[in-house]
Amino acid sequence: MRTLFVGDHNLSSWSLRPFMALAHSGLPFEVEVVRLDRPETAARLAAVSPSGKVPCLRDGEVVVWESLAICEYVAELAPQARLWPEAPAGRALARAASCEMHAGFVPLRREHPMRLAERLPKAPSAEVQKDLARLDALFGECRARFGEGGPFLFGAFSIADCMFTPVASRIRTYDLPVSATTQAWCEAIFAHPAFRRWEAAAQRELGTSAP
Repeated sequence: MRTLFVGDHNLSSWSLRPFMALAHSGLPFEVEVVRLDRPETAARLAAVSPSGKVPCLRDGEVVVWESLAICEYVAELAPQARLWPEAPAGRALARAASCEMHAGFVPLRREHPMRLAERLPKAPSAEVQKDLARLDALFGECRARFGEGGPFLFGAFSIADCMFTPVASRIRTYDLPVSATTQAWCEAIFAHPAFRRWEAAAQRELGTSAP
């Protein structure tokens, strides 16, 4: 059976990304949670992931770690899900945006860690404001050039949306100011069945109901 090992649903932004791809793909899979910041966490992670981190996907003898690599693997297993845009120009921009998210937006990630099921309003620093401005510009370009046919960055749901889904949660958790285009995309993410499934699990972990 295909198993995705993840961290806490409320905290693990990197785990959320491949979960979105797998859930959207329609492929059968199970989720196994490795709770973070506990005495047994390091030993548990070492037993399931070569990197000692989550997420990690185990699919028979195939082991894939790192969020973007897992998403790419899922796209290859489920071509019918069309997890990358079909047009070469769209795919190129989607891949560039995904890689930028993987390596960038450091102040936003550092100062506003994912606390998906919580509401913790916090004014952005000057560095985070720069990240938010870049986010608005990038999302505006994606939507303007390739957004026809759906509410996501490239119209239809794609790996680019998976990679930025934790950002949507940060915007909501910390009540961060973003453009109308970015906010509309956030609402589309929040309505996605995969996100709602993950959010419900985060709420159960915290013992809370939907805010």
